[in-house]
Order: sequence, then structure tokens, then C-alpha cells
Amino acid sequence: MKNQRMSAGTVRRGALLAAIVIVAAGATAATAGNGDLSNQVAALKRQVKALKAQNNRLTDQYTPAGIARQLAKTKTALDKYQSVDTAKADGYVAASPCESTPTNPAQTSYGGGMGIHYVNQALLKPGPIDPAKPPILVYAPTAGGGLQLVAAEYFKPDADQNVRTDDDRPSLFGRAFDGPMQGHAPGMPIHFDLHVWLWQHNPSGIFASYNPDVTCP
Repeated sequence: MKNQRMSAGTVRRGALLAAIVIVAAGATAATAGNGDLSNQVAALKRQVKALKAQNNRLTDQYTPAGIARQLAKTKTALDKYQSVDTAKADGYVAASPCESTPTNPAQTSYGGGMGIHYVNQALLKPGPIDPAKPPILVYAPTAGGGLQLVAAEYFKPDADQNVRTDDDRPSLFGRAFDGPMQGHAPGMPIHFDLHVWLWQHNPSGIFASYNPDVTCP
């Protein structure tokens, strides 16, 4: 599915670039043919500017540099939650123990720690996914008994509640969500989720579910 998205993004960017060339050519022709068409030329130039801006937004979604910018912007917006008290004040509530799974040395992406999940119920409501407002923040215990922010988690219930279909699979930062998967607790629906390890290096990858460098007491 990732390759299909990238292909679609490439097609859209190509179409936008072609439109820019056509509009720009029209502006040039109008200027050469009639000096009184200044208003039309100005309008065409505004269209070119808008098309370029749209193309830049598409590029930001799919290129490594664009994704890196998105991740940096999101981390900056969420850095305040390195204080768990700030997270609590904004509606995040501890909703799990420190979760971990045995690490398999041959498959580290399937093992390690996940940490303690703090959930903001108000942000679990349906709607567009806002990178700056993850419904879940993940904290890991520190040696001194405190909590360290390690990851943000994004969550979306599966529309048809069927683990065999994924027509509504979301994506963020150029990455498709994991799932659909069964809920991990009573009442939790079949869902998609995506972990993003913005504050703790994860040898398994920034979008892996578990982190072999995170341990639970």
C-alpha cells in the first residue's frame, strides 16, 4: 500500500507541475498579445503561485526531507509534554501499566517495551488526524522513579470493525498505520494505530510498536 500511495503522490505532483507550466505559458502569451490584460495576467500568476504551494505540500508528505520536517514540527509542538504534569493538565490520563513483550534477539522489532499509555479521551473522537494532537502519549519509567516521554501514538477505530478489511487505513508522516487489530482492553474497538518514537531512539525504527531500549520494572 505504501508503494501505491507514493505512486499516487508522484502522479499528483506531475499533474500539478504540468498545470504550472500551462498556466505560466498562458500568462506569457497574454502579456505578449495584449498589454491591457494586466488583470488577467495577475490572476494567472496567482494561480501559478497557488499551484506551486500545493505541489510543495504534496512533496512535504512524501519525500524524506519533507517527512523529517513534519516530524520535527510535531516534536516541537509536543515537547511541553515531557512534563507529565502538563499532559495531565491537558486531559491525558494514565490508562495502562508499563507494557512490554519479551525481546527476541533475532527479531527485535517484535520485542521490547512500549511504556505507560496516557490517553486523552477528547482526542479519540472521529475526525481528521492532527499530528500536534495525538490521543495517546507514551511514557517510560526512569531509574529515579519518574516518567520520561518517549513516543506519541495515533489511533483510529476501524470503520467496519472487520480485521479482514482495511479500506479506511490512515497514514501519517508518509507511513501507513498498523492494523486493523483487535482492541487491547475490554471495550476497545478494532482499530489502527501508529507509534512515533520522537523522544527515545528506537533501534527497530521510529514507527515500530515496541522499543528494545525501553524496559519496564
